[in-house]
Amino acid sequence: ATDNHWTSILRKLHMPDTPTPSVADEERRRILGLMLAGGALACTGSSATAEQDKAIDDSIRNPLLWVMAYTQTAAEFYALCHQAYNLAHLRIDLALAQHRPGDRPLAVITDMDNTILHTMSYWGYLINEGKEFFDDAIWDEWLPNNLITAVPGANEFFEYCQENKVEVFYVTNRNQGERTFEYALAHLRYLKFPYANDQNLFVFRETSDKSPARRKIEETHEVALMLGDNLNDYRRDYYVKDVDERRALMERDRDDWGAKFILLPNPTDGHWVRAIFGDSEPAPTEENRRLLKNAATRVAWDGSR
Repeated sequence: ATDNHWTSILRKLHMPDTPTPSVADEERRRILGLMLAGGALACTGSSATAEQDKAIDDSIRNPLLWVMAYTQTAAEFYALCHQAYNLAHLRIDLALAQHRPGDRPLAVITDMDNTILHTMSYWGYLINEGKEFFDDAIWDEWLPNNLITAVPGANEFFEYCQENKVEVFYVTNRNQGERTFEYALAHLRYLKFPYANDQNLFVFRETSDKSPARRKIEETHEVALMLGDNLNDYRRDYYVKDVDERRALMERDRDDWGAKFILLPNPTDGHWVRAIFGDSEPAPTEENRRLLKNAATRVAWDGSR
């Protein structure tokens, strides 16, 4: 507001029993000063409120919110996990029924992160820290603390395998330095998974290619089933940088899903991310945010009728 605006208001004020013009002028100036001071404080308060609102808004616009709200609360997400392991039970029963004396012993190969153990507290921490993309340094700090939980159905399935002499091999790619293997083994033992020992755990620090482990296991065992949250856990040729190419490869292998390989849901990370950004752990840049939006709107209504 301007001084003229407040002056026009003052002219409309009724000032009773004004003894002299000078006293009336002084009273008007006092009221005007109070009004102007109040207006300045209101503007300052509005500015501070706007800054607070902006900070709040930023914290609730993180694209990870939908993903983690689903994985942490949706009964459907947990049902998908149980569904995967129920199907795994059926496949092992079939393999056992077909197994004959003299055949190589049966085995299951499984990934670890987001296949047999959930990493939700890590992603929840990222959100609380205002981060939108995977942060490798935080992951390395978080991982040794055993803040993981077992994927629903996982413990029961692998105990069933042990009861039926189906050996389980755990294959993961991680790199937390010299203690990487120790941390991975500690996770298996913390969650009380069977076959948690040096011989049944494969850890790849320098590569995401798990095929050497599979070839070695196949030398002595018949692999009845593989489990993972990433198609690259099944075949290395899914390690590509093109969304459509990866989709075509998936269609090529469509008869294997639920038969040779069982996929667990993971909307947070994996090589599907690499197909979008060209990197499995993209940086939080404006360009990558645009790529994320483009990926999320590949199919979108244009509003026309």
